[in-house]
Amino acid sequence: MKFTTGHCLALPLLAGSLAHAASIERIWLSHSSEEPSHLVVNWQTAKPGNSVVEFGLDAHYGQRVAQEDSVTLHHVEIPLVHQDVVYHYRVSSGEAVTADASFKAYPTTELRVVIIGDWHAKAVDLSAIIKAAPHLLLTAGDNVPSLHEPGREGLKAFSGLIDCQPALFRSTPFMPILGNHDRELTARGAKPPEHPVYDPEARTYREFFALPGDEWKWHFDVPDFGVRFVALDLSHIQDFGTTWQTCHAYDEQSVQFQWYRQLMDRSNAGYVFTLNNEKQTQIFGRTKGLWHEQFRRGSALVTGFGQFAERAELKEGIPCFNTCIKGDGAAYKDPQSKFFASEDNFLLLTFKRGEPTMTAQLKNLRGDVLDARVIEKRTGRH
Repeated sequence: MKFTTGHCLALPLLAGSLAHAASIERIWLSHSSEEPSHLVVNWQTAKPGNSVVEFGLDAHYGQRVAQEDSVTLHHVEIPLVHQDVVYHYRVSSGEAVTADASFKAYPTTELRVVIIGDWHAKAVDLSAIIKAAPHLLLTAGDNVPSLHEPGREGLKAFSGLIDCQPALFRSTPFMPILGNHDRELTARGAKPPEHPVYDPEARTYREFFALPGDEWKWHFDVPDFGVRFVALDLSHIQDFGTTWQTCHAYDEQSVQFQWYRQLMDRSNAGYVFTLNNEKQTQIFGRTKGLWHEQFRRGSALVTGFGQFAERAELKEGIPCFNTCIKGDGAAYKDPQSKFFASEDNFLLLTFKRGEPTMTAQLKNLRGDVLDARVIEKRTGRH
């Protein structure tokens, strides 16, 4: 696991389970493995210290993982060997110990996954998402507004995101993907300046989060439900090669494309959901359909490019969803759009083990279903 001594956001102590842990400021869960056999417990402390996680099936715990490195940004991986149970855990660093917290183990019958786009670290009412009780929370990029907002520079931007929903992040594994805002170092301006505006390597993002693989791109499988999620680094691709460049290379010889194609070649998952932060028509036009040849081998494409809810239908029956937690922005309708709404929204994916189909629902933040799409397991695309 990686460790770092990054800076912390100076905020009042969180209420509830962290109130008496004077130097532990926030906790969140994630995965750095490529399947749910392990989970990472992450937290920040005001001062450097060691990292200890106690966990088990009740508040007596019984298991313990410790790291002795003295850090302020803590990432500790624990094994998950049970399903259909609730795990209890607490973390400590030095003399600071949190109260008991819990999270759901992965299920055996029904898996629920929520995808959010364009969060921008907004403190909005996510009670509809909490009610959906997801086992996994993903994003479609643009998790924070920038890395230079006053008071939320650098790592503080992501600390602020966690502080928006402390209970949700403490109880639900969170796996974000990159958008351009997640590595915006300075204001963009009206034209490309002499200095780079973005960090294409996404160093701050990769320092803060514990994710699989290279972290700027990753895949995560839930084998019991035959599903694979793939995170790509595609955003503002038209700015590649300028000081506005935000993402990694995406041409046919690029590391990213070669990795994705090989991943699709090897994948025998029944469902493959590809996540990115770019408009699918932009990708098609800039690469002359290169990426779409691979997209069509999967089950669906999910993006957070626009500030609206949308489902477009690509060739061979592949849906492309746009999801955005603030959905009242400009309408950049896809020419193949089948559903469109200017509403705050999230995407809920529901998988039932052994079933030949799954359901993808765009829901507003009141929990109303805006659009539903049944997706069949892949047969012959891979």
